[in-house]
Amino acid sequence: MLKLEASPLDQVSDHDIRRAVSALRARGLSGRTLARMLSAWRGFFAFLARDYGLALNPCQGVRAPRSEKRLPNALTADDAQRLVEVEGSDFLSIRDRALLELLYSSGLRLAELVGLDWSMLDWGDCTVRVTGKGAKTRIVPVGRKAMEALRAWRRCTESISGIGGEAVFVNQKGRRLSARTVQMRVRRTGVMRGIAARVHPHALRHSFASHVLQSSGDLRAVQEMLGHASISTTQVYTHLDFQHLAKVYDAAHPRARKKA
Repeated sequence: MLKLEASPLDQVSDHDIRRAVSALRARGLSGRTLARMLSAWRGFFAFLARDYGLALNPCQGVRAPRSEKRLPNALTADDAQRLVEVEGSDFLSIRDRALLELLYSSGLRLAELVGLDWSMLDWGDCTVRVTGKGAKTRIVPVGRKAMEALRAWRRCTESISGIGGEAVFVNQKGRRLSARTVQMRVRRTGVMRGIAARVHPHALRHSFASHVLQSSGDLRAVQEMLGHASISTTQVYTHLDFQHLAKVYDAAHPRARKKA
């Protein structure tokens, strides 16, 4: 709640608002929570200005403190490999392996995956053309394993009457998969494969970026493949890489090991 010493409301100043925000921050509220609260207060004072003639909105220009950036939830390389290697020769197994391999191979967003058409795949160049945020189109490489899984999936759909169509990933009735269905299938596969980490489609995008960056160190290339408008968005993966290096250092360096 907003508790201010000044009263009545037309005497509330931006200093009072900042002091209230600081007090709530000291109580442990996150920057995101405070931003939502400030938005509500700003709307309340705007209502008073519009309907009751309040001269000044004291929340204007007041910003919530920055929240700590959460590191992406990336899988280990072993867990990612175990997740995508779906076994089985039935319709669902072949499809799920293809979509999991593609998510991990190319770092696609969920919306890009479900919107994929066969015409967007270049079988010769082993690339996929997708349209991401801001209607920006990019071309992303597709790995050998993912291409093999996609070829197997294509043969499967062509062999079943009524399944063939432009959409790459479809259900058993030939309808394009929904984002919700993909989320459920990925989560189910993670459980079935015994992966302790929480598994969702975006975790494979994070894993793709983290593992490529760890191997190549090429931040600009990862930015291009992810379709990030700003490299600062991609830089979060350098923190993941540093965490990995720090663990290796702590385990290997004789002067870094903690005493028992």
